[in-house]
Amino acid sequence: MNISITKTTSPKAKPDQNNLGFGKIFTDHMFMMDYTEGQGWHDARIVPYQNLSMAPSAMVFHYGQEMFEGLKAYNGADGKVYLFRPDMNAKRTNATNERLCIPELPEEYFVEAVKAVVSIDRDWIPTASGTSLYIRPFIIATDEFLGVAPSKTYKFIVILSPSGAYYKSGLAPVGIWIEDEYVRAVRGGMGFAKTGGNYAVSLAGQVKAHNDGYSQVLWLDGVERKYIEEVGAMNIFFKINGKIITPMLNGSILPGITRRSVIELCKSWGLDVEERKISVDELIEASQNGTLEEVFGTGTAAVISPVGKLRYKDDVFTIGDGSIGETSQKIYDAITGIQTGTAPDPFGWRVEVE
Repeated sequence: MNISITKTTSPKAKPDQNNLGFGKIFTDHMFMMDYTEGQGWHDARIVPYQNLSMAPSAMVFHYGQEMFEGLKAYNGADGKVYLFRPDMNAKRTNATNERLCIPELPEEYFVEAVKAVVSIDRDWIPTASGTSLYIRPFIIATDEFLGVAPSKTYKFIVILSPSGAYYKSGLAPVGIWIEDEYVRAVRGGMGFAKTGGNYAVSLAGQVKAHNDGYSQVLWLDGVERKYIEEVGAMNIFFKINGKIITPMLNGSILPGITRRSVIELCKSWGLDVEERKISVDELIEASQNGTLEEVFGTGTAAVISPVGKLRYKDDVFTIGDGSIGETSQKIYDAITGIQTGTAPDPFGWRVEVE
């Protein structure tokens, strides 16, 4: 892929690394590439970070044909810059694209685009502990047409955001609200896809949870309303009686890359890992009889997010003593160690940006 580069003439001041927040600050440059039916993907370029100019009739605004991804770049302990499993983000991009009738993006284009723009803005990667450069690739439909059909033109864009911890509390356990009114997704829909509609539909439940002091919503299946699926921004894991259990992928759950990494990591340690249906009743019973040892979420932004309490209807259950569990901490240390180069990478997950 031939990428043209236009560097900014007005570099921004770098932010305070101790006050980054998440997703609020953006770097000097962005990657862009266009798709035109009959021509394919073309005109790959890195340009100064800028606003987009689009017609009010652009199809993305009316029919939601768009997708996005999320991954991170890290300053390694050896002075090199690393990505974590970008090939998996590229594969998931095309799984989403297929569901939303967006043209396939060659996986090598995805990875090359991410590497190129990160390399240009590598001096934006923060070095403070727990920080990283969040990477947001996305594709939007741009046809100027008020008709329900796949667009014939698209833009693929990658923007970068230096970020601190996803949660202000860091690794302090959070409270999770098990939603019993609204539904996020059903099998046959697009729950497995990384698309904005899945997040828009979750906002009502998220507002309820936040208003009651909870950080995230844990969704139940949309048919029987009894099986655990995922948290709004994470996959979910339970340690019950020594076993690591996570809901099986069924078409309505996002196939998280951190989720997959945790499963592979735990299996490599000889832990018993199960991907299966788990009902909210089973979860409550395990909490009541003392076999629910740990609960944690997994995702690119937070990596590992330990859960200290669960709320379901009018009942609140504390997990263990309310502090981070031993397994959760071990997983977090192992994955972040691989990501930042402070630990060996026996899986080949760490990818250098030259």
